[in-house]
Amino acid sequence: MTPDQTLEDLKQRGLLRSLKVLPENRGRMCLNGETWLNFSSNDYLDLAHHPALIHAAVQATQSLGCSAAGSRLTSGHLAIHEDLETALAAFVGMEAALVFGSGFLTNLGVIPALAGDHATIFCDRLNHASLIDGALMAGVKWHRYRHNDTAHLDDLLTRHPAKDGETRLVITDSVFSMDGDMAPLADITAIARRHRALLLVDESHAIGVMGPNSAGLCAELQITPDVLTCGMGKAFGSYGGFVACSHTLASLIINRARSFIYSTGLPPAVIAASHAALDLFIANRGALGNDLMDRARHMQTLLVDAGFPMPPVTSPILPIMVGDNHVAQEFATRLAERRILCGAIRPPTVPPGTARLRLTVTRAHEANDLSAAAETFAAVGRELGILP
Repeated sequence: MTPDQTLEDLKQRGLLRSLKVLPENRGRMCLNGETWLNFSSNDYLDLAHHPALIHAAVQATQSLGCSAAGSRLTSGHLAIHEDLETALAAFVGMEAALVFGSGFLTNLGVIPALAGDHATIFCDRLNHASLIDGALMAGVKWHRYRHNDTAHLDDLLTRHPAKDGETRLVITDSVFSMDGDMAPLADITAIARRHRALLLVDESHAIGVMGPNSAGLCAELQITPDVLTCGMGKAFGSYGGFVACSHTLASLIINRARSFIYSTGLPPAVIAASHAALDLFIANRGALGNDLMDRARHMQTLLVDAGFPMPPVTSPILPIMVGDNHVAQEFATRLAERRILCGAIRPPTVPPGTARLRLTVTRAHEANDLSAAAETFAAVGRELGILP
């Protein structure tokens, strides 16, 4: 098909996407004297505008400029990068950490670096796109096990034993980005250990939200994977991503990860803001994440009371299942007309037939905001025939 035909096909199937300009992106905004609520933000802890992060970013810019000015292996590795990496490694209880240009670039580089030329990868079917693409980029054999199905994972590992010199790598999110559910990490860890496979856990939606000092689900369960990755565009309120692992694996990643080797280092402002967020996690001893989860539970209760079938709350991500792509789009459009932003999530981000509204509750949302929003969701749901 031509590009025009492809775009028309996407439109007919309710899958066409476009960019929409917003004057700002906070969880709660005042635009032209009217309050808007944003339930599409991943700034879970409302730190993107926190004075500590802004101050740190400004100071770093004033002293070090706007760019790292080179890849980390040429001229772009600064003391500020190394300081953050040392702090991140200590935070998650690992030997070493490396910061990448984004969470996506982290997984896109780390997975092929670990796999090398001889590996078999075992990946949860609902893992984030960055994990799936990392497995594809590795160019090795890989298998997708049914979502959170540890028996299926165990069976696949049994049926595909390691060959001489072959790496086997099990990959899972800890908290899944579209459903908000958690992986059975204790069982997955035990299975990976029994089969002598490396385990990579992406903690992007858990660090800052759960665990001691908000150090994530692995920390909460006292599990230490071989490799931990995390995007810093969520609870950190900043940008970038990092991998934490052993010194040996970190050295391997430095030498093999193309998205690390061939990318300019993150700007000093971003590094400083992320370090300030990490300091807040530690200083508040998990209180920020606990407060966020209280708000998420409250919103879920309101939506259930309104008649929406909702899964149990395990994270700030609350999916309202719609099914039809066009209905999901219309739901989001009518919410926006009422000053509520909430993205319609459609394939290929989610499996066909599971289009949904993906709400993310943040600490910017007060109790009265949540009550008003739930009433609006219910009103639109009734208009569209989703609720009786």
